[in-house]
Amino acid sequence: MLPLILASTSRYRRELLKKLEMPFKCVAPQVDELPLPGESPRQLVLRLAQAKAQALAADYPNHLIIGADQVCVLDGKITGKPHSEENARRQLRAASGHVVTFYTGLALYNSASGHLQTECEPFDVHFRQLSDVEIARYIEKEQPLNCAGSFMSEGLGITLFERLDGRDPNTLVGLPLIALCKMLRHERQDPLLN
Repeated sequence: MLPLILASTSRYRRELLKKLEMPFKCVAPQVDELPLPGESPRQLVLRLAQAKAQALAADYPNHLIIGADQVCVLDGKITGKPHSEENARRQLRAASGHVVTFYTGLALYNSASGHLQTECEPFDVHFRQLSDVEIARYIEKEQPLNCAGSFMSEGLGITLFERLDGRDPNTLVGLPLIALCKMLRHERQDPLLN
C-alpha cells in the first residue's frame, strides 16, 4: 500500500479525508493559483488540482498524492474568498435568489508509476431570497471571510439555501470523496479493504 499525501493545508479537506479512515499526511504544495488568460473555471480547477498533486512528487516519490482546488462561480464569474465583511455582504447579496456553482477539481497522482487521474465535480447551490438583515446576521454569527462564496454549508450557511444539487455533498466543502474513492480503488487501495 502506497502512503497517502494530501497536497493541501485546508483543515476542511483534512477533516473530510479523515472520514475514509486511511492514514495520510498533509503537505503544502507550492503552486501559483492565478488563472491563465481565457481559462474556464473547470479548466482552472483541473489544472491546479493536478499541479498541486504533482508538485510534491519529487519529495514523495512512492506515494499517492491527492490534489484539489475549488472555485465558486456566480453569473459566469469566479467569486473568491471575501476577506472582509463588506465583500461578504456584497457576495451574499449577489447570490440571493440565484444559483452559485462550485467546481472542484480533484487529482490523484501515483508518484511511483506516474499514473494520474483527474475529475471535475460541479455542485449547484440554490440561494433563497435573503434580506440585508439576514445577511448581516449570518456574517456576524459565522464569520465566513475565508470561504469562497461567503458561506459555510457545513454550518449555519445551510439556512441560506433553497436546495443543493450535486452528486456528493463533500464536494461543496472541497473534497469529492465519492470520486476520490473511485480513484483510490483504481490504485487498488479501497478504503473499505484497508
